Amino acid sequence: MSLFQNIIIIIVLITGAGFLALTEIALAGARKVKLKILAESGEERAQKVLDLQENSADFFAASQIGLNAIAILGGILGEGAFRPYFFNLVNRFYTGQWAETISFALSFTLVTSLFILFADLMPKRLAMIAPEKISISVIEPIQIFIKVCKPLAWIINAIANLLFRLFKVNTTREDNITFDDISAVMDAGAQAGVLQKQEHHFIENVFELEERNVPSSMTTRENVVFFTLNESEHSIRQKLAEYPFSKFLVCNETIDQVIGYVDAKDILVRILNNQSINQLNESTIRTVLTIPDSLTLSELLDRFRASKEKFAVVINEYALVVGVITLSDIMITVMGDWVTPIEEEQQIIKRDNNSWLIDGSTPIEDMKHALGIDSMPDEEHYETLAGFMMYRLRKIPRPADSVEYEGFKFEVVDVDHFKIDQLLVTRILEKPDPIIQVDEA
Repeated sequence: MSLFQNIIIIIVLITGAGFLALTEIALAGARKVKLKILAESGEERAQKVLDLQENSADFFAASQIGLNAIAILGGILGEGAFRPYFFNLVNRFYTGQWAETISFALSFTLVTSLFILFADLMPKRLAMIAPEKISISVIEPIQIFIKVCKPLAWIINAIANLLFRLFKVNTTREDNITFDDISAVMDAGAQAGVLQKQEHHFIENVFELEERNVPSSMTTRENVVFFTLNESEHSIRQKLAEYPFSKFLVCNETIDQVIGYVDAKDILVRILNNQSINQLNESTIRTVLTIPDSLTLSELLDRFRASKEKFAVVINEYALVVGVITLSDIMITVMGDWVTPIEEEQQIIKRDNNSWLIDGSTPIEDMKHALGIDSMPDEEHYETLAGFMMYRLRKIPRPADSVEYEGFKFEVVDVDHFKIDQLLVTRILEKPDPIIQVDEA
């Protein structure tokens, strides 16, 4: 054959190899979520791609048969077509015993470079740009190619399956989507501008509901305002005016003797109607939802949905009240900075780029978000920043006690009756020691 004929054949082989390489990467890289959306919208070819992904053994066997056959044939034809011309070219400058070897090497390098560039590298890079679109476009011709190669592909797959069973290799693909996968997609979407910053923050917080326990978002015991059965009208009016809560616990004498709760609206209606509120009774007291402090916020949402309630009392394993929580508290956890209280009541106050004043009762998750810390050591042992300090110091902290972790120094500023009120968190500018350091005053 002439050089022109050989070149035409090699171009055809490179085109065929490029098509198979393009198809292989596109079908492997096509995301099932996008394909399912396309299939549900009426794109029949998307469903064919999904079916092929579920049973991909025949395709990959056929693809490898085609790629290897083309590569071998291209090498044979290319070497035979170009070597005489390279030999003549080499003889102009060198006529020694290595002339034949040099011409072979040049011919081999040319053909290999053409296949790598046009039949492998470029098609695969193109396939990675839009795998779903390309896989849908090539699915019909590739199904015909699979049928043509079916007999030989069946033999190859049978041998491969035998070897996999012999060496106990699990060939089942797991397509479980984890939070890390979703988080990575969200991060990519935020960087690309598809997700706005606040949307990204909201989605992250929603997924954290499965991780965060109720105590991280509840109103703690010492901050719970409650009425007793024998509460005077003056005291009730004073608490209603002083605390802008919509619901108040009703207890017998102490907070641990919970009877139910009252809605502030019901009491205000009685006041407007000039009715006495001297004593709380069954007409105003409602049954309160009681939950253990071990529940996650996600589980609590299910409880609220099932009971049609929006208010719950949180108790510990000793049946003592540790706090109360409302549906609004969960929403605040999701909304984050968008519903931050006024400056005087903020739990996290940023002083400058390298220091923060943080309330000891601040949930660990909120502190991690504010400081940009990915994880805290042994998080299952505490819920708040004060709990972290006590866990690391192994004692009741005193002012000036400090802990260093992840390039931050956590220093106790104020302690009130053994309760850590406030901490000063400063960024350590020099490179921190990877081992947690504990300094005791």
